[in-house]
Order: sequence, then C-alpha cells, then structure tokens
Amino acid sequence: MSYFTPYVDSSGLHLPTYQDILTDMINLMKSIYGQDIYLENDAADYQFLSILALKIADSYQAVQYAYNARSPQTAIGATLDAVVKLNGLKRKPAGYSTCEVILTGTPFTEIKNGSVKDTSGLIWDLPASVIIGSSGTLTTTVTCETAGAKTANSGDITQINTPTYGWVSVTNKASAVPGIAEETDAELRERQQISVANPSQSMLAGTRGALIALDNVTRVACYENDTNVAEINTESNPYGLPPHSVTCVVEGGSDDQIAESILYHKGLGCYTNGTTEVEVIDVNDYSNKVRFSRPTYVPVFVRAKVTKYTGYVDGTKSKIQTAVYNYIKSLEIGQTLSYSLLMGVITDCNANVYKPTFGVSQLKIGRTLDNMTGADMAINYNEVAQPVFDNITVEV
Repeated sequence: MSYFTPYVDSSGLHLPTYQDILTDMINLMKSIYGQDIYLENDAADYQFLSILALKIADSYQAVQYAYNARSPQTAIGATLDAVVKLNGLKRKPAGYSTCEVILTGTPFTEIKNGSVKDTSGLIWDLPASVIIGSSGTLTTTVTCETAGAKTANSGDITQINTPTYGWVSVTNKASAVPGIAEETDAELRERQQISVANPSQSMLAGTRGALIALDNVTRVACYENDTNVAEINTESNPYGLPPHSVTCVVEGGSDDQIAESILYHKGLGCYTNGTTEVEVIDVNDYSNKVRFSRPTYVPVFVRAKVTKYTGYVDGTKSKIQTAVYNYIKSLEIGQTLSYSLLMGVITDCNANVYKPTFGVSQLKIGRTLDNMTGADMAINYNEVAQPVFDNITVEV
C-alpha cells in the first residue's frame, strides 16, 4: 500500500504502516533534492529518514492503543480495568495457595507467627498462633506468602523458617491447593460479557452474571427446571432437579453474598435448590431461605505413555504434566473431561508438530487408579474436575 492520511470510518481506525511512511518520506525527499539523490540502505540520509519514520509509526501505534481502549473487547491492561468499571467490575487479584502440613515437637509448644519453607524456596505462613497437641503433632494449614498458583507436591514443605523451641519438624503429605492467578484480560472480558447479560437475556443468565461478578467467586454453573417433572428426563430435566427450581453451583465467594444475589435475580416463585441454605432478610424484613450448592471436587487420574523420537529432552515429561494440570484446572463446573482434547493438549507439548520429539502411545483417565479408560470422563452437574500433580503420570 501507499501512504495515506490516518482516518476513521465505519470499519474503524486506519493507519499507514512503517514501510508506507518511510517510502512516502523517501519520495518527498527525492522531489525536493532530485531523483538522483542517493537514498539506499547504507546512506546516512536513508538512516535518518528511517529513524523519523519509526518515531511516527510508534506514535500511530499509540493512537491505535488509545482507539482500542474505548471497548472492553479490545482494551488491554489498565485501560481494560478502567472500561469495565462502567459495569461495576474490577479485575480479580491473585489468590494464595494453601497446604495442609503436619507439625511435630514437644506437646503444648506454642508457635507464634511461624512460617515454613518448601524445596523451591517459597515461604508458607502458619496461622498467627498454633499449639502442638498432646500427642506431639499438629495438623494445620499454611498459606503461601507469594500470590498466584504456587504448587508444592507431597513432601516438598519440610523446612522450618522460623525456629521455635520445642518445634522439631514439618512435612506435607498432601499436595498444595494452588491459589488463583490474577485475572487475565481474556477472563475479565468474558466476565464483562456475562455481567451485561444481567438485564438483557434471561433471569437465569442474569443470576449467573450477578454471581460471577462477586468477589472471590471463580466458577459458576446455573441450571433451571421450568417443568412440573421431578424425575430425571434426558430432555426436560436431565439432572433430576426439583420442579420449577433454579440450582446454582458456586465456587468461592461469601455464602451471604451468593444467597443475596440469587434471591434478587431469580424468578418470582422460583424454588432455590442446593445443599447450602442461607437465611436472607430482604428489604421488607421478610426471612427468605435461599439454597445453593458448592461444587464437589473429583480428583482426576491421568496416565500417559509416550514414545521418544529424535530430539526428545528430559524436561518434556514435566512439560506434559503441567499442560495436563492446567487443562483440567481450566474446566468449568459440570464440564466433561474430554479424552480427545486432553490428547491434543499432550501432543501440543511438541515444539513443532511437524517434527515431533515424542508420540502418545497410550492415554487413560479416570476417577480412580482402578477405573481408568481411554474415553471421556463424565462430570456431574455439581462436580468439577480437580487436577493433582501426583495423579498425573507420564511414562516414557
């Protein structure tokens, strides 16, 4: 293309490229000093024009960012944070990983503001004050000081970071529960799209939008049975939910805030179904019983056998485990664990699929080690697949 003046029309903002700007400047230079002026790549004048063209192109790029910042679909970073405030939203900060540990030492030893350290150097804080039991042990939960999805496998937390007289050792038999990473631009855009459904689509969509906007809520699934049928029916009531009811399954967040959001967004006369019941006093001082459920976590066992090809490196095994873990963690409440997609996640660990360094000879998944198959793993409407590093096995 040739250089043109930047403009905005019905299709958006149009800007010339760096090469268009440079070519136009070279042509203008020749029109002033003559066509025989030397402006090849090694000429000082050419280098000077290149610098000017780059500065102009950089400025145009800033204009593009500013133009994109007007919409949540194209805004990024801080500008996206500013735009979604119009919908009453803010980016969810990173959470903190937790892990159950066992402390041993002299009975009745009190540990104040204690902390422990794992093999990677991360520090995990104990509660403000804990006391070792009469048996000489205490099971408690520690919280990682570093925000984000930090992990610690079984046996990784073994160092006492704040020595206390009478406290002898610490260990973790279970893997840590990873915290939540800071909400990405893509996740925030998706939540913004859900939030604007509150007044526009259906009451069920509005209920889900209100729930996902709550602080610390990470995943939400909402189901409706608008029939008189209570029995399981594959078409009208596949989950066997109560008649004329709404069932919300919510991960994270405050029970009180969740119950209040459901009460004010569900349909009139709609029964709220779930295993957690909260009393909500409405604006008329009327007591309402609101029910919802917390997801049931289903540990997933994965066993993959891979065959080495030319170029295979030792770090590939760990890369596959991490990719499988991240895929399972990304699944929504009630979402089936797809065998074919999981296979694709593993094969994508090849740097170049046209020159793979390994192939998958066998893949099995299941809820237990004794019941693993090469097929999709069904997840119930109120369940969510839970990845555990120790349950992901890669055999080479």
